[in-house]
Amino acid sequence: MSEVVVGRLVLDDAIVAGRVVVEDGVIAAVEPDLVGADGPYIAPGFVDVHVHGWGGYDAMGEDGALDGMARALLRRGVTSFLPTAVSAPLASLAAFADRVRHWMESPPIDGAHPIGFNLEGPFLAQVRRGAHDPAALRAPADVRPAEIDALVTDMRVMTIAPELPGALDLIARLAAEGVAPSLGHSDASLMVARAGYSAGAVSTTHLFNAMSGVDHRAPGLAVAALTTDAAYVELIADGHHVDDSLWPIILRAKPADRVVLVSDAVHLAGTDVLAGRLGGVDVEVRADRCTIAGEDRLAGSLIALDTAVRNLAASGVPIPRAVAAASRDPAALAGATDRGRLAVGLRADIVELDDRLSVSRVMRAGTWRV
Repeated sequence: MSEVVVGRLVLDDAIVAGRVVVEDGVIAAVEPDLVGADGPYIAPGFVDVHVHGWGGYDAMGEDGALDGMARALLRRGVTSFLPTAVSAPLASLAAFADRVRHWMESPPIDGAHPIGFNLEGPFLAQVRRGAHDPAALRAPADVRPAEIDALVTDMRVMTIAPELPGALDLIARLAAEGVAPSLGHSDASLMVARAGYSAGAVSTTHLFNAMSGVDHRAPGLAVAALTTDAAYVELIADGHHVDDSLWPIILRAKPADRVVLVSDAVHLAGTDVLAGRLGGVDVEVRADRCTIAGEDRLAGSLIALDTAVRNLAASGVPIPRAVAAASRDPAALAGATDRGRLAVGLRADIVELDDRLSVSRVMRAGTWRV
């Protein structure tokens, strides 16, 4: 089946009036066409590599919850994603991994496409645990290799605090097996954080949040992340997790392809429900923030990637860079090299956006699904 999509094409570093020719679910041509000058923005589908839930559906729920989450995300322009688990007992995480693997065999065609899964824990520092259940946290040195074996297949990203006993060995093992270790929920010194990247870590979980930061006498993980050019950094661009006055610092410090927008959304996002549980922790919604119940500590976000793109663009970031941070760069981090750009030979995952960058239509693998 062939289709032509016309509009303002959001390419890697420019917006060009043109058209995208789609054949059998794949981009067959990307061509200039002045007819598209007054059309909608045509962007690659968004890729959320760190998302715990959406629309009332929890990534750690059963198959039906994963179906609902995938469909809800697609309506926000997310065409691919990594269902992301919070810290839990290793047996529970192994069950989550098995459940996602089984579900990946036949996900709904009208939902975002799963490209694996993400484990945010349990190898996190207690003092930087954020909203994670303290009872579930472990040190890698205390875990048998067989328990890691049960998790590795289809795992794309895993958060690890590099200062924990055995962490550097685990980082090296995961990197060798094609997983992207991500440093986070950590109180590491600058030296230890850099050792984590040297051991094989390639990313940084929600930069500035739940980590040692930018102290002029005791720099920590945030400084290591900003000064290690090869390392990706996740940014939750909701204006609560990181004040927007800091966004330019991140974007100036990092190479253009190393900032990854993530939602870190929880299942309460996109609903009117004001309370629930995240792992073993009670959380609540107040205004547009999700926090641990009775506290001011953030517990994930309530946005999707389309909101993150709009927020970044509204702050003055060029639209191509904002879109790439939600598509090309997270796809590369997750090893999904067949998507994330408007380029010949890639999957025809496309988001049509209006002048306000709101989602109008979503194509997944060559078919309009929203």
